[in-house]
Amino acid sequence: MAAGKYAVTNEPIRWIACVLLAWALTGCSGESELQPFSSDGCSLFPDTSLINEDDWCRCCFHHDIAYWRGGSVGDRETADRALEQCVLEATGDVVLARMMFEGVRFGGSPYFYNWYRWGYGWDYGRQYQVLTDEESVLADDYLRQYLAAEPESVCLEEE
Repeated sequence: MAAGKYAVTNEPIRWIACVLLAWALTGCSGESELQPFSSDGCSLFPDTSLINEDDWCRCCFHHDIAYWRGGSVGDRETADRALEQCVLEATGDVVLARMMFEGVRFGGSPYFYNWYRWGYGWDYGRQYQVLTDEESVLADDYLRQYLAAEPESVCLEEE
C-alpha cells in the first residue's frame, strides 16, 4: 500500500464551509422587502364572543397593523399592551384581555416561522429591527392602499 492512498482529506469540510459561508452571506443579510398589508383578524382566536355581543376584532386589526410593520422589542411590547387595553375597553373582561395579551406575547415572537409573527410583513429573519424613515413611509403607503381598497375588511365594518 502506498502511503496516503486512504488518507482522510479536508475537502468535504472545506466544501461544506464554503456552502455555509455563501448561504450566510446571501441568506442572512437582513435586507428584505415589505409585503402589502393583510389582516386575518384575531388569527388563531375568535374575532367576537361566541356567547354574547362582545366584539374585539377591531383591536386585533390594529394589532395586526403593528405586527405587520414590525419594529423594536419596545414597539412590540407597546402593541401587545395596546391590544390588551383595547380588548378590556371593548369587553370589560379582564381575564379575556390578559389571556389575549399572554397569547400574543407567547405566540407572536419574530423567531417563530408563522404568518402572525412580529414583523410578518417582512421576510422571515428580520426579527426586531426599527424601520428606517423610508420603510416607515412605504408602510404608511401600503396601509393607505389597503384601507382604500378594503374599506370593509375583516374587522372594520363598524369604524
